[in-house]
Amino acid sequence: MSGLGSLPELPIAPPRRRSVIGPLHEPLFRTLWIAAVVSYTGTWMQNVGAGWLMTSLTMSPLMVGLVQAAGSIAVFLVVLPAGAVADVVDRRKLLLFTQSWMVLAAAGLGVLTLAGKVTPGLLLLLTFLMGFGAVLNDPAWQAITPEIVSHRNFTAGIALNSAGFNVARAIGPALGGLVIAATSSGIAFLLNAVSFFGVIYFLYQWRRKPGRTSLRLSHMSSAMFAGFRHMRQSSEVKAVLVRSAVFSISASALPALLPLLAHPFGSQGYGLLLGFFGAGALLGATLIPFFRRRVSTDTLVAIATAVFAFTTFAGGRWQGFVMLSLIMLVAGVAWIQILASLNVSAQTMCPGHMRARAISMYLLVLQGGLAGGAALWGAVAERWGISRSLSYAALGLTIGILATLWFRLHPGQVRAESLGMD
Repeated sequence: MSGLGSLPELPIAPPRRRSVIGPLHEPLFRTLWIAAVVSYTGTWMQNVGAGWLMTSLTMSPLMVGLVQAAGSIAVFLVVLPAGAVADVVDRRKLLLFTQSWMVLAAAGLGVLTLAGKVTPGLLLLLTFLMGFGAVLNDPAWQAITPEIVSHRNFTAGIALNSAGFNVARAIGPALGGLVIAATSSGIAFLLNAVSFFGVIYFLYQWRRKPGRTSLRLSHMSSAMFAGFRHMRQSSEVKAVLVRSAVFSISASALPALLPLLAHPFGSQGYGLLLGFFGAGALLGATLIPFFRRRVSTDTLVAIATAVFAFTTFAGGRWQGFVMLSLIMLVAGVAWIQILASLNVSAQTMCPGHMRARAISMYLLVLQGGLAGGAALWGAVAERWGISRSLSYAALGLTIGILATLWFRLHPGQVRAESLGMD
């Protein structure tokens, strides 16, 4: 990586069997992992509730697509400053603030929904506020991984974090669909608010070594510009960002339009379809070591992108529940192969003292692409129909595979400094 001289490179070999769950033997990591899975489950319940609530307020594809966009659009506004802040303040205190923000946003939406006061515009606003807190949270959240797991378990820790997210992705939507069917979306929102308290309790009890606490504008500005200079010079950073962009814009179509595809099957059907997607992602996570022993990372990502393009196209053509369930299962397997490779590359593409800033740039491109793409494909579906919108998105994914020729990922190498702590 440019600017790191001759630092040794540590290969990330497929972990031995005993190392896969190694981080769970560390009390600090295990406690946060369990709390995070509960919180992720609540978040997926919230996502189901918001998407389904919008379809009950309006069947406009554009408005339904904007639900996903509203949750991610804050990335354009605050993710870069959030990365700089996370590198210059105590990350524990920052995370306590962002987690509390999300509790208030989720609880507010839940109360207003139960009171029957939510309109499409108000739903988008409160979803935006929820996303705003999540964007502030994400760079610091991902940057604390080396602080809560030992050096030898770092790679397995990243894999387990991904597995935990996908366990919640498999459970949360189905659970959310059941809650909505039995009660209402408002109850799902309130349960999400409650789900944050495990993480908040962990952070409150965590005795993290104090970090830098300067919030002077000059300090933040210099931190941001230093990050930009490094990223501009690094071919590894450019590869991650370009590959994230070309994938996320087109990949957003299927999840953004899924509430409309699932509408004939009710809230339980919608939750189950998202659950199949999560189950596929969980299955795919267990297969990552198997695939990486047999093909290169770039080949794996190219194949997975082609598979995801096919499922995106198929989702617009075969809309029976059984076929959609199979499509979402396969899409989940492909999705995790791509995002796991991008995430490991993003975690290790910069030295430790720039980790949060690097992650914030990655999140800007990835979530920004998902937000912009959701709005784009919703507008296309509004004008030309859902099937054509998904077909165009599948074409975009297929063309994006060509980026592999010029921008190679290197998640199989971790430089020693990239695992260092502040």
